[in-house]
Amino acid sequence: MKIFYAVQATGNGHIARAMELLPYLQQYGTVDIFLSGNNSSLQTGLPVRYKSRGVSLYYTQSGSLDYLKIMKEFNARRVWKEAKDLPVEKYDCVLVDFESIAALSCRIKKIPCIGFGHQASFQSVKAPRPGTKNIAGEWILKYYAPSTVYTGLHFKQYDNFIFNPVIKQAILEAVPVEEGHITIYLPQYNDELLIKHFERITDVPFRLFSKTAIRPSSQKNITILPVNNATFNESVINCNGVITGAGFETPAEILYLGKKLLCIPIKGQYEQKCNAAALKDFDVTVIDDVKENFTATIINWLQHPNPKKLELTHSTETIVAKVMKQAEEIKG
Repeated sequence: MKIFYAVQATGNGHIARAMELLPYLQQYGTVDIFLSGNNSSLQTGLPVRYKSRGVSLYYTQSGSLDYLKIMKEFNARRVWKEAKDLPVEKYDCVLVDFESIAALSCRIKKIPCIGFGHQASFQSVKAPRPGTKNIAGEWILKYYAPSTVYTGLHFKQYDNFIFNPVIKQAILEAVPVEEGHITIYLPQYNDELLIKHFERITDVPFRLFSKTAIRPSSQKNITILPVNNATFNESVINCNGVITGAGFETPAEILYLGKKLLCIPIKGQYEQKCNAAALKDFDVTVIDDVKENFTATIINWLQHPNPKKLELTHSTETIVAKVMKQAEEIKG
């Protein structure tokens, strides 16, 4: 079987999941990756055969989406041409992980495809939403990368086509301990803004993973580290807690490890607000922004009990097997 796997690279989560899925997908045939976007900080090692600037996300220094820059970088003519040129018709199975160009290519060429990943779960009305729905956000989740069928991933199995997160093998095999430090990954914020708050809590060591850091450095009680998959895994396995956005992969891993978790949804990103609604069911602390009282919020959070642990009901191997069965069914 020839498998075309379109991976969104507007963040690290999609790529981290693709790296985990690849060995299982390769059991069914050859896999060619289409990597779309340029916001990821991870070195992939994936068999990338096709690449595009895609539709990338950019952030202001205060943590919200920079819509002006996103629109400035968007080129409709380029996107249309790339969609027409992608050879999706030469593959037996097309997987689309919230990637719009491959989805458009399949639509133009009338090729069936499988919408796979976290965003696919929002095709179900049973997936958690915030108290106030956002019409534009709902539209993006449903129509940004429309597919023939869907296999969704979420914190719980909210519907029959939704399965648990794909957890990295390094996390699955880990023996978590608490060595005292707090791990931070908030790429939507400027490092200096964060450091100002964390250095006030002098009795707690922090490890700040920075999208701009080239090499490790220290500032008072804060170790500043470049984004690196292995280093980050080691940090979260051995930390007392994690402060991060309300994405999907990282919070899922922290909940699986049973660690303390504080999440700050990226402003203007509706999916993260939906995730925040789901995370509250696990007793995760969720706040709206880094404000002047952020230092006090962290101190208070450090006293909270750990959230409910994430339970896995399906292995990665089983999830991939179900996706491959879907691929056979939609081929007709």
